[in-house]
Amino acid sequence: MQSKVYLRLIAVMLVVGIGLTIGCSKPPSDAQVTSDIQSKFNSDSGLQGKQLAVDTANGTVTLSGAVDNEAQRDAAAKYAASVPGVKQVVNNLTLSQAAAAPMPAPSAPEETPAPVKKPKPSTPRRHADSSASQRDEPAPNSSSTMASAAPATPEPAPAPAVTTPPPPPPPQKVTIPSGTTLAVRLVDTIDSETATAGQTFHATLDSPLSVDGDVVVPSGYDVEGHVVDVQSAGKFAGKSLLKLQLDRISVGSKYYNIQTDQYSREGSSRGKNTAAKVGAGAAIGAIIGGIAGGGKGAAIGAASGGGIGGGVQAATKGQQIKLPSETVLNFTLQASLNVLPTTKGPREGHKMDQQ
Repeated sequence: MQSKVYLRLIAVMLVVGIGLTIGCSKPPSDAQVTSDIQSKFNSDSGLQGKQLAVDTANGTVTLSGAVDNEAQRDAAAKYAASVPGVKQVVNNLTLSQAAAAPMPAPSAPEETPAPVKKPKPSTPRRHADSSASQRDEPAPNSSSTMASAAPATPEPAPAPAVTTPPPPPPPQKVTIPSGTTLAVRLVDTIDSETATAGQTFHATLDSPLSVDGDVVVPSGYDVEGHVVDVQSAGKFAGKSLLKLQLDRISVGSKYYNIQTDQYSREGSSRGKNTAAKVGAGAAIGAIIGGIAGGGKGAAIGAASGGGIGGGVQAATKGQQIKLPSETVLNFTLQASLNVLPTTKGPREGHKMDQQ
């Protein structure tokens, strides 16, 4: 009797072990790897809408197409390498012509020197002719003659006028073109379960903004945005949704309004997953019940297995989207931005204001 019980337990363990081995050892197919990489591209606001081709062959992924800048090219390669089953990534992405063409630098206005006033020459005092004086008046004595012969002291020349140099011209604004990528680092945590539409979030500029290789806005300046749309995942079905957009950026002591694309992310639904768990529970219960007591035991085992699966389904929620602080997000300018350039970081500017 005991030997039969042992045999039944060994049979159950073999069935469960075979099922786990088959479910875990199967590697992802090339089509699944390609689909996972495209999904990651679509979740990045800078890569959405780009015509990027993904070719997968035995774990080797080849990327081709055009992107706007080097940051998007590197991000695409990192996304592809992070997908399970990828052994090697061949990055053949190129920069678009609009991103490769340099922009002309703004010309500084020519300064006109201020006119310098020339000093007027001094006019010496005119003296009367001594000979005429002698003809008209009687001859003076020796003392008066010596006094009249002495030269007069000349007046001092006026000092030259001091001219004040003109003030330096005001700094010219620099245009950051549309299509430029803004990488920001979140300060606030954003959770699809608690966030509301219209809610404001804060971030900082993670990498500097440059034009023709010159830094226009250093990293670290404050950036503000808002939640465009948010949906929390349901308990039995439904996907979570989160859409973000940037509104303005602080440069120096001024805020500039900006227009960017939307960062969109969608969570996975748990509806199909929990349904599969219910079916798997019923199947395992039927096997165990069949070993234990034939047909009647199989029915009892299937019912109990299905009940266990239903309990898992009732306790499982859909996947929520949580973006913790320090998360780096990429946005793309949809309109050009005119700013006064600065080489000082935000902390240096704050110290100058306090002084």
